[in-house]
Amino acid sequence: MTDNSPLGAGANRPLRLGTRRSKLAMAQSGLVADAVSEVTGRAVELVEITTYGDTSREHLTQIGGTGVFVAALRDALLRGEVDFAVHSLKDLPTAQPEGLVLAAVPEREDPRDALVARDGLTFERLPSGARVGTGSPRRMAQLNAYARSHGLDIETVPIRGNVDTRIGFVRSGELDAVVLAAAGLSRLGRSGEVTDFLSVDTVLPAPGQGALAIECAASSADLAAALAELDDPYTRVAVTAERALLAALEAGCSAPVGALADLLADGQVVNELRLRGVVGSTDGSSLVQLSTTGPVPTSHDDAAALGRELAAEMLAKGAAGLMGERAL
Repeated sequence: MTDNSPLGAGANRPLRLGTRRSKLAMAQSGLVADAVSEVTGRAVELVEITTYGDTSREHLTQIGGTGVFVAALRDALLRGEVDFAVHSLKDLPTAQPEGLVLAAVPEREDPRDALVARDGLTFERLPSGARVGTGSPRRMAQLNAYARSHGLDIETVPIRGNVDTRIGFVRSGELDAVVLAAAGLSRLGRSGEVTDFLSVDTVLPAPGQGALAIECAASSADLAAALAELDDPYTRVAVTAERALLAALEAGCSAPVGALADLLADGQVVNELRLRGVVGSTDGSSLVQLSTTGPVPTSHDDAAALGRELAAEMLAKGAAGLMGERAL
């Protein structure tokens, strides 16, 4: 009987890692490729795949949310053109497709959002009427709410494009600042360009922000087991709770929903998990923000239950009425 699995006895070719073509995706995939090589003893080659989200110039909310960055990679996996794929976890739709398994969620990078502003400005020092670019309704809602409550006058401007394009809007003077994920800038070696890291008490990140997802075919049990060595259980529990909240709100990746699960330690012992969630109108005039704290979940189901419970409380406070808003 022939063993056709990627790690089978007869397989000596490099493992094929499917990745988007952007600089950030390639940097993230390169980090994972090195780790997978170490675990499996096999060479890993990057297979660049163009997704609809990369080629469309429309705003994400018009083309179906960030799931558009994932579909082409998943299709390549299901067709056997690549052995595994690396995604930014915040881009993954919450429903796991049949035939694929989320084999590993490595340790999370900084989940915060970061400001890149002209003249080294922090958010609170932006001038009156400052134009702040972001492609995210979630960021718009929270930035506008914070500005409103602190007497700041900003205008949030919808933008698309890669990191170079977005920061270019500031360098050219078209915008006063842009907001990007701190993790992406770190992986690109560009954290030095950040003028302000936005506290999660000010802006909650997208569910799963800062984490990567490594996905493979469910039929590749040996590869899935090898990839699982890269899994970080604390990150997995946290993002499971955050994504369950998103799913229970029946909101897509592009909805104005922020969530973050923090692991709380008593000395050296991690003993509690705090989950915070926010939904807001994009103009910042209305926010529903709640949190819950409980024992660290010991299973996927426990973590998901925590997310569903907080979502139910948020819906009871009027969250559903805020998610229908689409400013873009």
